[in-house]
Amino acid sequence: MGKNQHVVPHDGQWAVRGEGNQRVTVITRTQQEAIEIAREIARNQRSELLIHRPNGQIRDRDSYGNDPHPPEG
Repeated sequence: MGKNQHVVPHDGQWAVRGEGNQRVTVITRTQQEAIEIAREIARNQRSELLIHRPNGQIRDRDSYGNDPHPPEG
């Protein structure tokens, strides 16, 4: 499983930052653009996407990790 991806406010714009990283992965004009990029990274790394509000609080999260209840068979 890879690093969780955070969509965070960044100098009046939005950024995608891997959990624990000091540097941002990408900066976008809109939160929606950042969400789309972060979602793709989270899917590829099988990690979580955490979307923050402008004040920094988490407003939403999606998990793209391993299914805790895989189908039997």
